[in-house]
Amino acid sequence: MDTRRALLDALAADDDPVSGPALAESLDVSRAAVWKAVEGLREEGFAVESTSDGYVAPDDPGYSGPGIAFGLDAPYSVEYHDRVGSTNERARELAGAGATDAAVVADEQTGSRGRLDREWVAPSGGVWLSVLTRPDVPTARAPLFTLAAAVATTDAARQAGVDARIKWPNDVLVGDGTPEESAPASDLGGRGGRKLAGILTEMEGEADRVGWLVVGVGVNANLDPETLPAGATSLSAERGAPVDRRRFAATLLERYAELTASPGALDGVLPAWRERASTLGRRVRVEAADGVVEGTAVDVAEPGALVVDTDEGRRRVHAGDCEHLRGAE
Repeated sequence: MDTRRALLDALAADDDPVSGPALAESLDVSRAAVWKAVEGLREEGFAVESTSDGYVAPDDPGYSGPGIAFGLDAPYSVEYHDRVGSTNERARELAGAGATDAAVVADEQTGSRGRLDREWVAPSGGVWLSVLTRPDVPTARAPLFTLAAAVATTDAARQAGVDARIKWPNDVLVGDGTPEESAPASDLGGRGGRKLAGILTEMEGEADRVGWLVVGVGVNANLDPETLPAGATSLSAERGAPVDRRRFAATLLERYAELTASPGALDGVLPAWRERASTLGRRVRVEAADGVVEGTAVDVAEPGALVVDTDEGRRRVHAGDCEHLRGAE
C-alpha cells in the first residue's frame, strides 16, 4: 500500500493526534518517510494538521486520486487526471495492459462522447469516471452493468440531496418532464425530465464470456446549466449549493461495487432499477434497430430489455432511443 494512503488510514482510525514516531512504527517506515508522506499529502490538497501531540487526519480530503481513494469501501484503484481526452478511452488502455478493478476519474474531459458517438460536454467541475472490471459473467448479462451504474449514480445523487430517477436505458434525470416542470417541452426533447447524468458501457470478450468491461459515467456536478445542452441540469443547480464531488464519486463507486460484486449480486440490479425508474408506467416511443415501438412501458426484464405493451401486443426492446410521451400515464 502507498505510504500516503496507509498514513491517512492510520490517522482516520484514531480520533486523537498520532505522533510521527508512532506512525513510523505502525507503518514500518522511517520518520523521514512519514514526514515525506505528510508533505506529499499536503501537496495533493490534504490539510494534514500538525499539533504538539502529533498529526491529525484532514477533515476534507480534496477531489483527487488519493482523496477519492481515502476511505473508499470498494475494490478499485483510483487513477485521477485533471484533464484527459476520455476516461473510457484511458480505461480501455488499462484493459489492454492487463489491468482490472480500476476507476479512472477526471476533472475535465476534452474528447468525451455519449451513445452513438453523440457529443457530451464534460468541462471542469463535473464527475467524469470510468470503472474497468473483468467480471466472471456471460456476455449476455453485460447490460446489467449499465443498469447497475444508473442505480449507483441515482443513489449517489439522492444522498447528495437531489431526487434523481432513471430513464431507460441509461439516463439519470431530475423531474418527470410534466408540463409543470420549469424546462420548456422543446428543451426536454422527450427525455422525461432534466438530464443529470449519462452512462456509456464498452466491453470486449468471447461469445459466451466477458473479457473486460468499462462503464463510463458522466455527471453534471458543479456546473452552470447555462453552459450545458438544452434540457440538462446539474447537482449544484438542483440543490442550490455545490456538491462534494469526492464524496459523490466515492458513494457512486461503492454502490456500483456492491451491485456488481458477484453473479448473485447482479440478481438485485433489476429490482433496484425498477424502484428508481421514471420510465415504467409511462407512454413511450422507442426507436429500435428493427423499427419504432410505441406503447406503455410496463417492466424491465433480464438483462435490461424494456417491456412495452403496444396495440399489437407485448414487445421486448433490448436497445434503442426511448422518448417519454406526454399526455398519458
